[in-house]
Amino acid sequence: MRALCKTKPERGAELCDLPVPTVGATDLLVRVQAAAICGTDNHIYDWTPWAQARLTLPMVFGHEFSGEVVAVGPEVRGFAEGDMVAAETHIPCLQCAQCRTGRQHTCENMRIIGVHVNGAFAEYALLPQACAWKLAPGTDPDLGAIMEPMGVAANGLFKDRIGGESAAVIGCGPIGIFCGQMALAAGASQLFVTDVNEYRLEMARRILPQATALNPLQDDVRGIVDEATDGRGLNVVVELSGSASGIQQAFDLLAKGGRVSLVGLPSQPITLEMTDAIIYREAMVYGSTGRIMWDTWYAVDAMLKTGRFDPKDVITHRFPLDRYAEALELTLSGNAGKVILVP
Repeated sequence: MRALCKTKPERGAELCDLPVPTVGATDLLVRVQAAAICGTDNHIYDWTPWAQARLTLPMVFGHEFSGEVVAVGPEVRGFAEGDMVAAETHIPCLQCAQCRTGRQHTCENMRIIGVHVNGAFAEYALLPQACAWKLAPGTDPDLGAIMEPMGVAANGLFKDRIGGESAAVIGCGPIGIFCGQMALAAGASQLFVTDVNEYRLEMARRILPQATALNPLQDDVRGIVDEATDGRGLNVVVELSGSASGIQQAFDLLAKGGRVSLVGLPSQPITLEMTDAIIYREAMVYGSTGRIMWDTWYAVDAMLKTGRFDPKDVITHRFPLDRYAEALELTLSGNAGKVILVP
């Protein structure tokens, strides 16, 4: 099979010819029909310190994917050849205290598809049964490939109620747009979205016309929010940029008693003035990672069935696998929404 491999400890990747993976006892072999590019894949392609600390080369990368089951291991139950599945990225050990108390997504022995084991930028991929989500027959593979990042958005957004609450999403990448779509579908009373990238702000304006889209480098975000909320600030802020300025803005916009979900990953330590930002406001602060297995997946599936929004609007480009360099360079530029590779 053809697969996109990270073979050298330097920027780039290459297409390789590899054997089709051998199915383990509890594995599904999936013919990959759509694989979405994630920020993690950009780190691997660019060979950043994050990737250097985690990968053992050579490695097939990519982890947001869907496809058709073509073989199942002898101990697999509930899945069969011909099923359409989407992939949960995190492989839990199922034995540690976290896994045994309903927190598989924070497993103490976590492995990640496309980081610690071979991934999905390939014609075929292994998927542990513990990480497989069955899709309805006829589901668009593109939709299956973006359910995992939709779950990241949902986990950050739904730490508590959103209906009737004023909200902001900081960072209008694909996960930020998903977050905005779900906030509006769940009944947020007001929605503000911010980004410093004009391409992504225009994408937000197109997909989220009910939201107020602002550029902190050009707009008085705090003043606009104060005017819209009679100076109270916002009940819910989801921070997705991971930047120091974005995190500062999250608390700056927050109402007393409001909540912040920190989803974006800072590349360095962040300094925050906590007395006014958190303590005097009695702010609730949540760290949010990945998706809760499987609560978040059920929540996303239920929201999709309402038909109130189409997450595929966030997909802006599709490329065949042999145009991987063009696709990855595009995502690194920030001038794209979700980009799909088609093996």
